Amino acid sequence: MHKTRLILSASALLLVVGTGEAGAAERPYPTPAFGTAEGQVQYAAMSGNITGADPGSLATGIGEGSGLPGPPRLTLNASPAMEVAQGAGGTGTAPAASTTEPETEGTKLSATEANKQLSNPVSSFWSLSLQSNNYYLTNRRWNENLQFQPVLPVSLTKEWNLITRPVFQLYNNVPAQVARGQYSQQLEFGDTILLEMLSPNAGPWLLGAGPTFVFPTATSRSAGQGQWQAGPAAVVGYLGKNFIVGAFPQQWWSITGDSGRACTSQLNLQPFAAIFFGEGWNVGYSGNILANWRAPISKDVWTVPLGLGIGKVVKLGPLPVKFQLAGQWMAVHPYHAGQEWNIQLQIAPVIPKLIKGVLFD
Repeated sequence: MHKTRLILSASALLLVVGTGEAGAAERPYPTPAFGTAEGQVQYAAMSGNITGADPGSLATGIGEGSGLPGPPRLTLNASPAMEVAQGAGGTGTAPAASTTEPETEGTKLSATEANKQLSNPVSSFWSLSLQSNNYYLTNRRWNENLQFQPVLPVSLTKEWNLITRPVFQLYNNVPAQVARGQYSQQLEFGDTILLEMLSPNAGPWLLGAGPTFVFPTATSRSAGQGQWQAGPAAVVGYLGKNFIVGAFPQQWWSITGDSGRACTSQLNLQPFAAIFFGEGWNVGYSGNILANWRAPISKDVWTVPLGLGIGKVVKLGPLPVKFQLAGQWMAVHPYHAGQEWNIQLQIAPVIPKLIKGVLFD
């Protein structure tokens, strides 16, 4: 049964690429990347690779307590921290210091050099990432989501780039508890994350900072948090000859939203580290550290994964495409319906820039 679910999620991801294109809901709990990802459909979905996000990246959260008499309900609540992803952990983009156009770089760079660019969260490449997350939860149910994470950097001046990184949850398959011991799988759209980051051209240093937002676009209560959220994001890292290392934190606080939903305060921290080998191969850490600061008990605050990913860049036509497979075990996770395992598949093709050159001389 579990194998069937995973095969269906991977098939859905490949189909999307092939057709054109890297108590109740009152208390959301983190469950990547995140943030965007997260995306992590809410808090869980938001822990996708930040690659966003995933900002990423972006994240699915879990809510508890119906507020009604009787036994508490447990429902999955997607959270930005989960959506984001395991952004960088999933895919990134070229170094901010790069000044050549991505379409030229993509056709002339070796697979290994292109892989470095696609692992850098403040890159100059334009890319489109599709990320499939398959979370096994502590309530013995599955939470699956598919995130679409474009990375769209623009050169404002010769020294500064503006990087736009949205995270869209194309679907979020959430197990919602309808009665004690009974769950109903709900296939819905999740919340959306948007990161706007300024990044200087700083040579091998990877630096960036800017605002990050969560919009309540979920099509059901269990797939989103029902709150407009905002906060700061930053990137600090270093890109060496054969490695990349750094961190990509995002923090959100609720501003306004559904008065019947709990206010939010959540963190998505994506460490990223990888070693690059020949022929476009890389091996590195995968996972998003999530914190739900408003969790009712201390056991439900943190999600800390230990993960390993392996990726390869290949040329499909003139432009490079990165494929990455990762597995994550949550060494620390929420007691109530937290994530235990995740199997993640990511595909990130480079696309030609539509906005070329420097906007302001």
